[in-house]
Amino acid sequence: MSRYATAVLYSLIKPALFRIDAEKAHGLALSALRLAAPARAPAYPPSLASVVAGIAFPNPVGMAAGFDKDGEVPDALLRMGFGSAEVGSITPLPQAGNPRPRLFRLVEDRAVINRMGFNNSGAQVAVDRLEARADTSGVVGINIGANKDSTDRVADYAIMAKLMAPIASYLAVNISSPNTPGLRALQDESALTGLLDAVIEARDAACPPAKRPPVFLKVAPDLEPADIDAIARIAIDKRLGALIVSNTTISRPALASVHKGESGGLSGAPLRDLAQQRLRDFRKATGGAVALVGVGGIANAEDAWARIRAGASLVQLYSAMVYEGPTIARKICKGLIELMKRDGFASIAEAVGSE
Repeated sequence: MSRYATAVLYSLIKPALFRIDAEKAHGLALSALRLAAPARAPAYPPSLASVVAGIAFPNPVGMAAGFDKDGEVPDALLRMGFGSAEVGSITPLPQAGNPRPRLFRLVEDRAVINRMGFNNSGAQVAVDRLEARADTSGVVGINIGANKDSTDRVADYAIMAKLMAPIASYLAVNISSPNTPGLRALQDESALTGLLDAVIEARDAACPPAKRPPVFLKVAPDLEPADIDAIARIAIDKRLGALIVSNTTISRPALASVHKGESGGLSGAPLRDLAQQRLRDFRKATGGAVALVGVGGIANAEDAWARIRAGASLVQLYSAMVYEGPTIARKICKGLIELMKRDGFASIAEAVGSE
């Protein structure tokens, strides 16, 4: 299906989608992608390409974790124009997640609140599905987590690293979801050091040196300055491939929706300024020594460009696709090409951190 046809179709069905439960609509979106994604990914100019952590990204716009929790449609997302797709979060054992309803559209705020709780079908289902991909090209990261009732969460992450490293373009260690009690405590300096040591050791045991995927770390936006400095030091020391800045926030700016009081992580437009500032904070704390992935409130090319100029080598989105539709990656890439020309940059890589 062409980009134009896809955009028109989404504009027609969007009102109906927004009248049904958000989680049911998400399931329909996954089904639609399986059926209607183009036959091949669009071609992008070399100016949008970059190499981050040794991985060649055809463009900087990625799908964030959370959309494709079980690795069902990564190739469809790549064919829709995303430069990368991050699947998960995936845990060792299947888990149902938190009680429904647990996903809410805040339409007036162009935002989403979720308290999903790492619902997924478990590691083995994901491994079988990802190993069976017909087209193994393209950048597919795997976001790993721990089971809610695990007695040893560090061991869970090590198990996931061992299982997923052979099939992942990169491993994203998610310790920043607000919906698994106690998980964010792993961002503490001593706990984080031990966790990353376990993940790296498990990855190294699973893959020969030439095939070891880099480790990315996904952090929360709700961090104190001391936390940011500590995480930056650890990221440099452990030679992480990138920091993903940031996950959803538990803070609540002024919101208009009737769902504003729901518990969980807030994403979408209200997160934009906080996530942008956290990116700047991590750029300063790392001195540019660790690549950054900007996430949170990115809905158009201007948002993505601002994040790149602030220090992001890559950007990711999820909530904005709910409102803008599945052609959003191609729209942003087209806009980035125009913004690069306007501001006199020959490539995305050249613009990183140039504000």
